[in-house]
Parts: sequence; C-alpha cells; structure tokens
Amino acid sequence: MAATRVLTAHVPNDLADRVDLLAARIERSREWIMRQALAAWLDREDERHALTLEALADVEAGRLVDHRAILSWADSLSSETPLPPPSA
Repeated sequence: MAATRVLTAHVPNDLADRVDLLAARIERSREWIMRQALAAWLDREDERHALTLEALADVEAGRLVDHRAILSWADSLSSETPLPPPSA
C-alpha cells in the first residue's frame, strides 16, 4: 500500500452533509469520496495549467485571431450562412 498522510480541512456544514449523503447513497466512505474529489480537482487544475501554457506559447509565437474576426464569426452563427471559424 502506498504511503499516506492525513490532510485536514474545515468545510461548511452543508458541504459535509452532502458528502455524508453521497457516501451513504453509493456505499462508500467519506474518505473515499474526498480522495476521489481531490484527485479529480487536481487533474482538472493540471489540465488547466497545461492549456494555459499552451495558449501562452501560441501568443508568444504570434498565433492569434483578431478579436473583430471572432465577433464577426459569432454574429454569423445565427444567420442562414454562418462563416467558417477564424483561424490563426
């Protein structure tokens, strides 16, 4: 088994109640739910960070789309002949 540590967090009562209700409903422990939730949140944050770095690299490389082009494209979506998405 992997080494573990105890992390403590104070959460609002309504959030703790929701965790308890879910634990009962799916017959899992509160600890299991908290581990799953924390792992999912960390994965999302890692992905968000990677996407931010990718976007910043695009900006540095000059791969940009003009704001007016985006607005024109968005406005065209409700028309009978939408424009193709603008590209960098």
